[in-house]
Amino acid sequence: MRPEELDPATLESRQVGPITILFGYENGKYPYGNSFCIQGENQCAIIDPSLGIVARKNGLPEVDMVIHSHTHEDHIAGTHLFPDVPWYAHYEDALGLESIEGLMEIYGLPPGETYDAFLRNIESAFYFPHSGSSVGQVRKFEEGHVFDFGGVTLEVLHTPGHTRGHCCFLVRWGDSPDKRFVYLGDIELTGFGPYYGDAWSNLEDFESSMKRLETVDAQWWLTFHHKGLIEGRETFLQMLEKFSAMIGDRESRLLDYIVEARTLDEIVAHRFVYRPGQTGFLTDWTEQGSMLQHLDRLVEAGRVSHVNGRYQVNQG
Repeated sequence: MRPEELDPATLESRQVGPITILFGYENGKYPYGNSFCIQGENQCAIIDPSLGIVARKNGLPEVDMVIHSHTHEDHIAGTHLFPDVPWYAHYEDALGLESIEGLMEIYGLPPGETYDAFLRNIESAFYFPHSGSSVGQVRKFEEGHVFDFGGVTLEVLHTPGHTRGHCCFLVRWGDSPDKRFVYLGDIELTGFGPYYGDAWSNLEDFESSMKRLETVDAQWWLTFHHKGLIEGRETFLQMLEKFSAMIGDRESRLLDYIVEARTLDEIVAHRFVYRPGQTGFLTDWTEQGSMLQHLDRLVEAGRVSHVNGRYQVNQG
């Protein structure tokens, strides 16, 4: 459903301290997402403006900046609505705001029909300024940067893996854990599991980032997609454990499959990230990018051999 077809009154919101969560259609189901605003004494910021922000464009507060967890198409779909304020992203992902060519570099698709189709989709369905058009003033932050809005702060937690510059955000408006809120971006805790299928994704960085989040103490946790707002650190940790376990599950199923020698094409067609038989836009690309990372580290660890274009578990 296009944002223009949605009645903004049907989209839910919730207040948590100085934070207003602006839930996307169907709790942020892709291509929608869950964005939020932070209102401090001095400044207001909007984080990851999604298609739900486009649907609400006539009822948004005045904001002083836009802050991005990373620069994928669904997280920047509403950024164009704020051309006169700074657009912030981690320095490793900022090129995805500067131009559509920079955004396409993050995905890493080779030139061709799929590349062209995806680029057109981002321009039309996600409102990215067309090539050659002006964009807002892009500013960069790093790990540990703190935005102070007046009585409320946002601290950058660099959590790469989904992209090189993917970040979570720790929002504080007091000293106790019940006044701490963590935005998880695309560490989304779904049954699909972690996504690390793009050129700028990294499986081992994703694992390290999830380990880091285990040490963070907060009462509130928000995912961009599906799960939405989570209350309680123990609940979050249980969900994170299940989410993280999907990586091991994929690798275990992969090892079972390559007891017999298999080509990469056979591995991709078998499906370890997506459901067997699932097809769709970019599905093979994501499957291949994900499985190659598993295969590379299994080969490096001496558990798998790659001979004559086939992968096979080493026996004994």
